[in-house]
Amino acid sequence: MSTDRNFRAQKSVCPFCGVGCGVEYSEKSGKGTGWEGPVNTKGEMCPKGAAAFDFVDHEDRLTRPMVREDGELVPASWEEAFERIEEDLGSIVEEHGADALGFFASSNATNEENYVYQKLARMLGTNNVDNCARLCHASTVAAMSERFGAGAMTNTLDDLTEADVYLVAGANPAEQHPVAFRSYFLPAIRDGGEMIHVDPRENSTTDAAGIHLPVKPGYDIPLFNAMAAAILEEGLEDEAFLEERVSNVDEFKAHIERIDVEENAKLAGVDPDELREAARTYAEADRAAIFTGMGMSQHHCGTDNVHSLLNLSLLTGNVGRRGTGVNPLRGQNNVQGAGDVGALPNILPGYEPVEDEAARERVAEVWGVEPPATPGLTEVELTHEFGDSVKGAFVFAENPAVTEPHSGRVEEELQSLDCLVVLDLFETETAKHADVLLPGSSWAEKSGTVTNTDRQAIRMRPNADLPGDARLDLEIISEIGARLTGRPEAFDYDGPEEVFDEITDVSPIYAGMSYDGIGESSQRWPFPEGADSGTEVLHREEFATGEKTAPLVPLEHVPPADELEEDELALTTGRVLQHFNSGALSRRSETLMRMRGEDVLQIHPDDAEPRGIEDGDLVRVENERGEVEVEAAVTPAVREGAVFLTFHYADPLTNTLTGDALDPVAKIPEYKHSGVSVEPVDG
Repeated sequence: MSTDRNFRAQKSVCPFCGVGCGVEYSEKSGKGTGWEGPVNTKGEMCPKGAAAFDFVDHEDRLTRPMVREDGELVPASWEEAFERIEEDLGSIVEEHGADALGFFASSNATNEENYVYQKLARMLGTNNVDNCARLCHASTVAAMSERFGAGAMTNTLDDLTEADVYLVAGANPAEQHPVAFRSYFLPAIRDGGEMIHVDPRENSTTDAAGIHLPVKPGYDIPLFNAMAAAILEEGLEDEAFLEERVSNVDEFKAHIERIDVEENAKLAGVDPDELREAARTYAEADRAAIFTGMGMSQHHCGTDNVHSLLNLSLLTGNVGRRGTGVNPLRGQNNVQGAGDVGALPNILPGYEPVEDEAARERVAEVWGVEPPATPGLTEVELTHEFGDSVKGAFVFAENPAVTEPHSGRVEEELQSLDCLVVLDLFETETAKHADVLLPGSSWAEKSGTVTNTDRQAIRMRPNADLPGDARLDLEIISEIGARLTGRPEAFDYDGPEEVFDEITDVSPIYAGMSYDGIGESSQRWPFPEGADSGTEVLHREEFATGEKTAPLVPLEHVPPADELEEDELALTTGRVLQHFNSGALSRRSETLMRMRGEDVLQIHPDDAEPRGIEDGDLVRVENERGEVEVEAAVTPAVREGAVFLTFHYADPLTNTLTGDALDPVAKIPEYKHSGVSVEPVDG
């Protein structure tokens, strides 16, 4: 790591997963080192945290604005770039209206940046603003908001150490949230706790589990319905809790009585006896906590999948107490905060619906302009409208060319835009299509706050100067907002603290927070105005809906969108320890690339043998959407009938294969079940 950009140690937050570990620059090693933050209280770090500075000084960093001339991106001044944006996006609004623009916010950016970004879109007159939560936990947020009134972890990492049983469904925290797993989960398990792991693969998380249910991708509802049936058959439900805190009980019981545990277990691809043991273990615990991840949410029935987990927590009284609840493990470092501050098409800051007139009026008192009342398009819906109703887009530190499903279609859609503005650190796969490309700031160069997976707002501080002519993201977004809206006073901020103060003015869940209050620790939402502290365990006396009760919801199995042909396998995707998201950052770390330089396709021996595939063979993975070539890893760790790839690499571009069928409620795509054929390249 060079030091010509004045690197220094200041307490900040790791830019990768949602755990929120404190990281700062080490002058001795030139790497990241942990400080005793509010989450990693002993300064613990994972490999990605140690490598967090690797990409900051990478030779590929963008250092000058670029504009497209005669088909090529060429260097330009900031004034030229801003004038181009003002002219091209402004003319689209003038001719087609503000809804002809799409705004892609960043769950890897600060609360302050995302707040000003969504404010820009809404003051311009559109709710077409979304972030990559749409691609990971939108269905979790939808289900939990509907039933419980809040789409976030019900509990805290601290109190969850008191659980007797962990039910981990569709998540691999040992690799994806390693500090949370090793510092919170494992000590509780070693102290006598038990873990049930529901996942099509055996992985590092499974190693700590007493029960593994290797569910077939796309068959979670039959599995959890069967668990509910087994609980009721054995009389393990919490009758007192059901009477006091739960509604729709009789209808739910009547529905579950029709469930055959053995048949549903067979449909889900798990052993009925092991399923019954899992149900018994969960229901008999004094305190049982559910953790859920993208294995549950990334389906075209993802919202119903999460509803099936909520049923289990209500049925057994495992909500509203320490060591219980339903706890989504969030992916990027600020995917929680991006939603909190309103970077979603249907909600204002604080999760108030855009249709809520009183909420819009309260925002208007601060902004001077009332936000539009009609929900906007989601991220995938926006790309589907590129070139049609959506003529221009502003993509902020996201890479939809890699992360969105059916990427061949996405590439065509990006090309069809009249104007694409990209603000990023590198010339990503998305940025290659930009008409204006702006060099922004990395996590290590900025101040602000991020909100982690258990609702803690934590402050970031700069550990490095900006390279070349790059600028701070907050300043860039504010300048564009001032120019496009014609309201420069609304975007005149003296730094992120002033923006945060405005967030507390418009968002009730942040109303009692302050920069000084956060300091070198954290503050947790909901933190109402006038309160001494935030709320740790949600839904104790009543749910966040304002109701004392939450309903049980009968659910039916929804078949996967891809119906498998006779010789096809179900491709499911996910993350690994060494890399992150589209890989735009982690693939620029020599450390992480040494640890895992290329992707492999996990395939079960019983699926490999009849196809003539041996370990290490180059195979072709193909469906009607596209094909990729990748090395095969023949292993019993993945269940028979399924294969596994990550989405971290541009080659193979796994999302060439994934479908874009959407959940009807959350509009999340189905990444976890795509029909594919697999054969040796030389076969």
